[in-house]
Amino acid sequence: MGYKFRALTETTVYEKLRVQAEKAYDLTGADALTQDGRLRRYVARSPLLNFHYATQRVDDSVLGLFQQLADELDLVGQFALMRRGAVLNTIDGYESEDRQVLHTSSRDLFSSSPAEPVATAAARSELDKLHLFLEEIAAGRLSNRDGKSFDTMVHVGIGGSDLGPRAIYESLAAYGQKGRTVHFISNVDPDDAAAVLKNIDLSTTLIVIVSKSGTTLETLTNEKIVRQALENKGLHPKDHCLAVTGQGSPMDNPEAYLRSFYMFDYIGGRFSSTSMVGAVVLGFYLGFDVLMDFLRGASSVDQLAEKRDIKDNIPLLMALLGIWNHNFLGYPTVAVLPYSQALKRFPAHLQQCDMESNGKSVRRNGKNVEIKTGPLVWGEPGTNGQHAFYQLLHQGTEIVPVEFIGIKQSQYGEDLSVAGSLSQEKLLANLYAQILAMAVGQFSENPNKNFPGNRPSSLIVAEKLTPEVMGAILALYEAKIVFQGFTWDINSFDQEGVQLGKLLATRFLAEMNARGEAGETLEKQFLDQV
Repeated sequence: MGYKFRALTETTVYEKLRVQAEKAYDLTGADALTQDGRLRRYVARSPLLNFHYATQRVDDSVLGLFQQLADELDLVGQFALMRRGAVLNTIDGYESEDRQVLHTSSRDLFSSSPAEPVATAAARSELDKLHLFLEEIAAGRLSNRDGKSFDTMVHVGIGGSDLGPRAIYESLAAYGQKGRTVHFISNVDPDDAAAVLKNIDLSTTLIVIVSKSGTTLETLTNEKIVRQALENKGLHPKDHCLAVTGQGSPMDNPEAYLRSFYMFDYIGGRFSSTSMVGAVVLGFYLGFDVLMDFLRGASSVDQLAEKRDIKDNIPLLMALLGIWNHNFLGYPTVAVLPYSQALKRFPAHLQQCDMESNGKSVRRNGKNVEIKTGPLVWGEPGTNGQHAFYQLLHQGTEIVPVEFIGIKQSQYGEDLSVAGSLSQEKLLANLYAQILAMAVGQFSENPNKNFPGNRPSSLIVAEKLTPEVMGAILALYEAKIVFQGFTWDINSFDQEGVQLGKLLATRFLAEMNARGEAGETLEKQFLDQV
């Protein structure tokens, strides 16, 4: 690897933070949120969004130690190395992927001096291809064999090839081009594909198949289902199927696909939403100019993430607050609760991006970690969640730190005053109330009505969920995850934990196809009992 990194436990700050955790800031104390201008001072601001953290259990002394920790581990320097093409997807001394980590290059398009010029040029080349493709469709130069325009796209992928693009599509559905429709197929469950295919006109549909390796079992299975459906309608699959894949993969085949767009091995699936993995479907639905706004927002946070002062670097500050809650205060999970229905699928994307990245137990030097790494990440949009699981958040025995996301204006601007307030006002009032209720609590002589408080949370706020803001929110969380991996000294960019299940699934398939044959395997014995 060539780099010598340290972990959190090897810093001079670690023990100091442990001592501070024994006397963590009490959010329930008198004037705890108002003294010394705390609500005003504990805000990190940026052009697209602000980050409020006064309701976290930290004070100025802890924040000072955070800065020392970031400097001692050179977290910003490591992020800069990543953006400039260092091989950080590796385990020193052991077989690993040994790759660069350059998802940021897919949106580093707005500067005359990109961090990694070669990767950025490759990204720009693919975007240029996509732009021409979308213009062909819009101008009617590319249509079906009957001359009808393509108005529908079905995105077929799984994991990082599905969750991110789907979440972003849902978040920006209000900005779609008139007459355009998008659907997603991901699960190998045949009902997933059937539910989509029975409700669309395949003759005016483009199918984008997404697999970097070109060998993903679930995706290839669904591709065959879709191709069969096209043939059953008397259509030619090549006229409708697009490939997003790695160069040289089995799917890189001009005989089988109308167009191919390339993804690169230095961009991991869960970080690939701003590459062609997300760009094809988002560009089709939103239009190329709106897609570029989304990428511009993501790029702006990549720049922000190289600021040394944690109070100016929102993703780094978020990461360190997460480390504090997880490793020093001992909270095992984190809830991401967006008060925006458009962000309903975003927690599911973050769940994969965070847990697949940082659910690791081996350091970058090949040794076992000595501290807990990635937390369990989950969430649902508010106010729905208030009527589902907030009871546990307020009065349960397990304290769950919360990352709230608030949007001040609605996307559609269609609202109605009921009982003296607009729906958007009700949404925001509920958001703010939950933050304060979790922090300060409420004492009652009746133990069943007592709210202990000291439930930490933070709040990301934007004026409106525009494409640029959505790009910023996405990149914010990507950088947060990366910074936490650097702090734990783990490789956030591979996913060996996914591979064993795939291997065993192929063994089970072999046993299912060989029922009745002699021989006893563990898989066969298991199948006999289910």
